[in-house]
Amino acid sequence: MLEYNEITVRKYIVFEGEPYEVLSSHVFRKQMRKPVNATKLKNLISGRVVEYSFGAQEKAAEAEIESRKVKYLYNSRGEWWFSEENDPSKRFKIDDAIIGDAKRFLKANSLVSVDMFEENIFKVALPIKVELKVTDAPPAVKGDTAKGGNKVVTLETGATINAPIFVSEGDIVRINTETGDYVERVSNK
Repeated sequence: MLEYNEITVRKYIVFEGEPYEVLSSHVFRKQMRKPVNATKLKNLISGRVVEYSFGAQEKAAEAEIESRKVKYLYNSRGEWWFSEENDPSKRFKIDDAIIGDAKRFLKANSLVSVDMFEENIFKVALPIKVELKVTDAPPAVKGDTAKGGNKVVTLETGATINAPIFVSEGDIVRINTETGDYVERVSNK
């Protein structure tokens, strides 16, 4: 159990029976009253953000968050299918809302990390950098650097990103999954 003043930023707590991440906390005392910890909490399952002030006598249980590596298999009609890392027969699906923006860079048979609370998956995290093949890139036109030397290319997952003019179809590029930006060209055809 965490005391009221131990409920700090980046801790996971159980509040009203559900897991929450502490986004901000501020312990203070108003005049002659007892100290309080004014927090902003994000529900890990629904994403809802609430503000709550913990009094000096209140405690909160620390949430047991489990992280596990799983293998992405495929998606069909908004259902994203995964399996255990070493046992492809143990398959399960994850809702589109939980995957969120990560689906732009999900490639079949790639390993991702999932965070769970009491066997409920609430977050899918890709590696920070992934390598993807360019499936469509407009040709570079001489003198076309007035726009900054970038063009929009399509990756094998269907995502589009801005890349330098020299990137062509068939190249393998490294992408930062947190920002969605081009990092470097790994190999060219």
